Amino acid sequence: MSSIFESPELAPEEVAARLLVTPSALADLTLGDALKVVGYMRPKLIKAGTVIIQEGEVRQNDYMLLVLEGDIAVENELPGLHESMVVNIMGPGHLIGEMGVLDGAPRSATCTANTNIAAAVLSRTALMRILKEDPRLGSRLLLAISKRMADRLRETTRKLKTFAQMNKALQQELQVVMNSRSPLDKRKGG
Repeated sequence: MSSIFESPELAPEEVAARLLVTPSALADLTLGDALKVVGYMRPKLIKAGTVIIQEGEVRQNDYMLLVLEGDIAVENELPGLHESMVVNIMGPGHLIGEMGVLDGAPRSATCTANTNIAAAVLSRTALMRILKEDPRLGSRLLLAISKRMADRLRETTRKLKTFAQMNKALQQELQVVMNSRSPLDKRKGG
């Protein structure tokens, strides 16, 4: 498979900027703004199998990453089970770590490279430089990141409502089964 960076028509910065303004990243930025932001980002190559972000991590949690090539599995630990569940697969044009670049709080998920990854990284230090050197761009970037996070929160809320409905339906089915058992079955425990 050929790399998107092998395209003779577009410079790598242009490719990154175009991915930055996709709906899965920061669609509210203009291409011009994205080109400026990409100038503050640094490229990063990540080998398949590498844990990029670890859930609960409190160090190195001050950056976000734009996926340029490859796929990243996003997982959350299941409380009390010592297992994790893949909740999303992020490919080109997706952002990971945008909460961390803003607040530096512990990471909320584990992100692992399923394939070799080409990425662009924006650190909190670079974000602060943008805010200092180009406040208008910085404010548009922060607004775009905030909107993206709000969109994800709405999607998570929608999923939680769906899970709550499924849980309620399962509880109702279980109640029907329990009510249909004969009194003798109930006394025997089976």
